[in-house]
Amino acid sequence: MSHAFRDLLRKIGSGPHTSENLSRAEAAAAMQMMLQQEATPAQIGAFMIAHRIRRPTGEELAGMLDAYYALGPQLQPIAAAFPPVIFGNPYDGRSRTISLSPLTALVLATAGCPVILHGGDRMPTKEGEPLINFWRQLGVDWSELPLEQVQHIFAQTLIGFVYLPTHFPLAQGLVPYREQIGKRPPLATMELIWSPYAGDGHIAAGFVHPPTEGLFQTALGLHNVSRFTLVKGIEGSCDLPRERTSIIGLGEERLLLHPREYGFEGKNTPLESPAATAQAMQATLQGEDSELTRSIVWNSGFYLWRVGATDSVAAGIVQTQEWLQSGAVARKLQALQAAIAPLPVS
Repeated sequence: MSHAFRDLLRKIGSGPHTSENLSRAEAAAAMQMMLQQEATPAQIGAFMIAHRIRRPTGEELAGMLDAYYALGPQLQPIAAAFPPVIFGNPYDGRSRTISLSPLTALVLATAGCPVILHGGDRMPTKEGEPLINFWRQLGVDWSELPLEQVQHIFAQTLIGFVYLPTHFPLAQGLVPYREQIGKRPPLATMELIWSPYAGDGHIAAGFVHPPTEGLFQTALGLHNVSRFTLVKGIEGSCDLPRERTSIIGLGEERLLLHPREYGFEGKNTPLESPAATAQAMQATLQGEDSELTRSIVWNSGFYLWRVGATDSVAAGIVQTQEWLQSGAVARKLQALQAAIAPLPVS
C-alpha cells in the first residue's frame, strides 16, 4: 500500500464537510502514482470514485495534465504553416452519430494545418465507437505503428494519431478501473485537453456540461495555453452540431454559431454499421451531397477559419466544398494510406 497516496485519498474522500481540494502538485503526484500502479487497485478505485463524486477543480486537472506530460508520449514539432490542432474527443467513443474529426483532419491537412488525434479502443462506460475504428473504416490503421513511425507520418502528411494501447500503456492500464467503478472518472475530463505534442499547439476540446468549460479554461491557463477552442459539441466531442446553435469558447470570448444562418441546419449523421459508415465517408470524399457531407463542410469550414486558413467561416465552407469536389481531400487520404502502408520486403 502507498501511504503517500492514502494521504491524498483521505484528503479528497473525507466527505462533503471535511474533504479538501488537492493542490496542482498533489494532483500530479496522485496521477503519477496511479499511472505507475504505485497505488493499490483498491486505492485507485477509491480515488476515482471519490474524485468523481466531489468533482475535480481546474487546478487539479492541471496537475493531472502535468503527470501525463511527464510520463506520456509526445510527437515532436514539425515545420508547418499553422500550429497543429489537437482534437480532444471522449475516449469512450460515439454511440449515436458518425465522428466528423477524421474527415475534418483530412481537410485541415489539405490546407497545410497539422492535426493530432488521440484515443484507444472501445472503452467504458459508454463503449462507443472509438476514433481508431473510424480511421480503419477509411482504410487507415494506426494501432500497430510505433511512435517513431507515427512521427514520420505526421511530418510527411500532417496527420498523427496517438493510440493508448501502443503509445501510452500506463494510461491504458487504468482503463479497467473505468468499467469497475461504472462511471467516467475525472481523468476522462482531463484527457480532452491533453496535448501529446511537444510544441505549441491549438487544443480543440468538446464538453457536455457548461461548468466543464470553466474547468478547462482554468487548467489551460495554468499551462499557459493560449490557443484553444472549446465546443459544446456532438456527444461531448469537438464536432459542431447542425441541429442546434454551436456554443464555442474562444479564450475569453463566446461564439454562438447558428448553422441555419449559413444554410447548414439539419440532422447529425446517425451511426449505423461499420460498412454503412465507411460507405458514407467515401461518398463524402467523392464530393457527393449527403447529410454527412454537409456536416463535414460545416465543421471543416469553421475549423479552417479558426486556425487562420481562411478569413471567415463562409470562406472555409466554400474552400471545403471545392476540395471535396476536386478530389483534393481524397488525395490527402491516399497519401496517408501510402505513408502507413508497410514497406515491401526486399
